[in-house]
Amino acid sequence: MNRHQLGFWVLTALVVGNMVGSGIFMLPRSLSEAASPAGVILAWAATGLGVLMLALVFGSLAVRKPELSGGPQIYAKELFREGSHGSLLAGFMATWGYWIGNIAGFVAVITTFASYLSAFFPVLTSNKVWLNLGSFTLQAGNVLTFLICSILLWGTHAICLKGMKGAGRLNFIATATKVIGFALFIIIALFAFQKSNIGPFLAPRTDDSGKTLGLLSQVNAAAIATLWAFIGVESAMVFAARARRKQDIRRATIAGLLIAIVLYVGISVLTMGLLTQNQLIASQNPLVDGITNVLGPVAGQLLAGLGLISLLGSTIGWVLLSSEVPFQAAKLGVFLPSFAKENSKGMPKISLWISNAFGQILLLSTISGSISAAFDFIIYIATLAYLLPYLVASIYHLKLIWTGETYSLYKERVTEGIIAALAAIYSLWVIVAGTANLKTFLLGVALIVSGILFYPLLLQYRKAQKQKHIGNDKC
Repeated sequence: MNRHQLGFWVLTALVVGNMVGSGIFMLPRSLSEAASPAGVILAWAATGLGVLMLALVFGSLAVRKPELSGGPQIYAKELFREGSHGSLLAGFMATWGYWIGNIAGFVAVITTFASYLSAFFPVLTSNKVWLNLGSFTLQAGNVLTFLICSILLWGTHAICLKGMKGAGRLNFIATATKVIGFALFIIIALFAFQKSNIGPFLAPRTDDSGKTLGLLSQVNAAAIATLWAFIGVESAMVFAARARRKQDIRRATIAGLLIAIVLYVGISVLTMGLLTQNQLIASQNPLVDGITNVLGPVAGQLLAGLGLISLLGSTIGWVLLSSEVPFQAAKLGVFLPSFAKENSKGMPKISLWISNAFGQILLLSTISGSISAAFDFIIYIATLAYLLPYLVASIYHLKLIWTGETYSLYKERVTEGIIAALAAIYSLWVIVAGTANLKTFLLGVALIVSGILFYPLLLQYRKAQKQKHIGNDKC
């Protein structure tokens, strides 16, 4: 079976599809809540530059170290001596954190799908109480949302098990549809933009404790949310082992990032001119509400329909990504060996089942609160889980540049050294910004550290394999 099935356009679609997923629909509200328009624009500028540096790092590493596939977390093991305990532990823990981040990523996409489906079926937001149990209240809308999300998750699971080629094609069609649709939204919003809706361009915001946030604090608060928009920029890199040409990985990463920047910045800024700040912060469906204000309810429903198509494609991409990460890591010997098992189509069957089972557990967050609250909770935890692998990739790139490994020209080392240093600084900055919300930061850390509970299983397997080889040698 030919595993190298993914060409430039499918890889680009995976990058765009995974980045332009749930964030483009919900971030206008999250950003308006976190920062004034001035803070939002500065956060986008800082994030765009930082992620561009990361994309260049990913592209360079994919070409220079093609044998290391499966995502940026895999470079953690290369920071230590080959075959050492430190190398194994670093590879395992980084893979665990990145994998958990991916699972939270597709859960965020799925919950956003339910949010936009509510434009056609308002019962999904019904406040009718079905059960009261102490402080816990079970509402009809939350139960139905959970059921819809679960059906989408396992339907996608079935599609992915049938093979990479078919799943990739469906993702490409959905991605092309949404790029065209969002381009039309930007054109309409340009003509309908109302400066009066922006409100004060520079205004204070308050955090959960009521503390007033100045411009710099607002930029820090918005930085985590804007980074979420670009999570998935490394998608082509994750699927490097399945790419037809290694050069396509770098090209697809850069092309996908540029398309996403245009769509994200255009839509998030222009949506602020379609709704007042108060309307935007209160909105469960900001893009739909914005276009409805301009063209009426029919246009809003058409956009919601586009959103559903877009999110279906993104769900496929994210589920593929979340299963590919531990699959490739297991093949390199730094994750639990059962994750390396494939079905007859070359798909990581065990990894798919376990990833989606964890996703199902996270979907329980839709039972006890609103969709937007679940989205905010998930993206903060997921983003923090991604930051460590991004930082690891940047540091590993700096290590290659310092030693000169894979480099023949000094000028290349200087140029890429500056890029890698900027990528590392950006990753550290967002980590520091993330500690501002201590609760979500600690939850993110807890999810990453929880992997240590499963690490002994990998050690036990490796010990058994070593003893087996010793026994074979004696024979």
